Amino acid sequence: MGLTASSMSKGTASGELVLHRKNGEKIIALAGNPNVGKSTVFNELTGMNQHTGNWPGKTVCSAQGSFRRGSNDYTLVDLPGTYSLFAHSAEEEVARDFLCFGGADAVVVVCDATCLERNLNLVLQTMEITSRTVVCLNLCDEARKKGIVVDTAALSRLLHVPVVETVARSGKGLDELIAAVDSVCAQEPVGFSVNYPVLVEQAINEVVPTLKAHRLKGLPPRWLALRLLDGSVDFLLKLEEYLGYPLTEDASVQEAVNEAHAVLSGVDLTDKLVAGIVLTAEGIATDCVRLQESRARQRDQKIDRILTSKLTGIPIMLLMLCGIFFLTISGANVPSELLSGLLTSFEEPLFHFLRSLGVSAVICEAVVYGGYRVLAWVISVMLPPMAIFFPLFTLLEDSGYLPRIAFNLDRFFQKAKACGKQALTMCMGFGCNAAGVVGCRIIDSPRERLLAILTNNFVPCNGRLPPPRKRQTFRAVQTEDFMC
Repeated sequence: MGLTASSMSKGTASGELVLHRKNGEKIIALAGNPNVGKSTVFNELTGMNQHTGNWPGKTVCSAQGSFRRGSNDYTLVDLPGTYSLFAHSAEEEVARDFLCFGGADAVVVVCDATCLERNLNLVLQTMEITSRTVVCLNLCDEARKKGIVVDTAALSRLLHVPVVETVARSGKGLDELIAAVDSVCAQEPVGFSVNYPVLVEQAINEVVPTLKAHRLKGLPPRWLALRLLDGSVDFLLKLEEYLGYPLTEDASVQEAVNEAHAVLSGVDLTDKLVAGIVLTAEGIATDCVRLQESRARQRDQKIDRILTSKLTGIPIMLLMLCGIFFLTISGANVPSELLSGLLTSFEEPLFHFLRSLGVSAVICEAVVYGGYRVLAWVISVMLPPMAIFFPLFTLLEDSGYLPRIAFNLDRFFQKAKACGKQALTMCMGFGCNAAGVVGCRIIDSPRERLLAILTNNFVPCNGRLPPPRKRQTFRAVQTEDFMC
């Protein structure tokens, strides 16, 4: 392809992205759900070594890279992985704001071919903002292994946008993807609208004619009408800044919105919008996706019946976690003791070295026995268990067992008014509370996210459960020091 990479710029804390557009350069936004290979597509196209991982929400801020294809220059903007654009989380807000106000010439939505229906929710929401959209159907090789066949021609016909099959990690289909981007940039796009319930459509029709009479800088009136009706204060402030005037303060717009609210009296708009998108995605997936029975699928179904059963799911989960804890605690004893002996052997040489420099004995004792000894014990107690626990935890993640743990525990978390996703962050917290707290960003609701952050601190991580042999040695040292 003749690709050349340029330096990457990171977005600011507010989610704004600094773009430097050259003459004739095309800006392409790269959107998608977490874990669909979006960052892999970004790296393959730009030649940049951006770290990729299969943790939800891995890409927290936007990144950009440049590449050349033929005589055309492109800037590719890697947006945070998100499941929707309703802006319930920081990732969703960053992605939505760039698609609205970032000035992208086209948007590539990367989808996982193995679960197309779920990915179509983001595709439909993106197409409501811009019709210059290309669907990148990634992981097609995995879909074929699972007996999933996607009719890309039918999918393209239903969505009215190009659909390109890719296998990003091997670079297959990326040339065709860029060619599809060029085609949507060169031609007048065909609009696509999600069919919402009758009352919602009536409310939209009350507002759209009024919006068409205003200067909207390319924002689609239909989508903007929905945003005015749901009344997100944060978005309206950014809209005013983008347009350069307060659209919501216009008398005709206020009157139209009030009439639309009267139509929607007693209707939960958000629920209706989500239902409309989900039903549309379900209908499209039904027409385009065909499942072929295979031995692998039958085997997966048998395993699921055992791992998620009400009778066997919880006992297997407890046995699995207990096995990991046993391996972690027992296996960490020997390396922890060796590391402790190595680090503590430097105490006396360090003490004598400081004394040789003329440092007083009081300061030497504070530094060596008060500072260095504490640091040595922390490292020897915490590092070996973490080095064992997290690889084992990664094996559970790669095997697909962690989502099944979340499924088994979701009902119990819901009874406690918490989010079922917290089960994953709590499991991670057994290795390190910091990782468990940071992982809470995958929870959409601010209240449930805050609840998870507060309660995850009480999970006994490896640092709070050092190996028994080490705890006894530590107590002996403390007693000896006290008696001296």
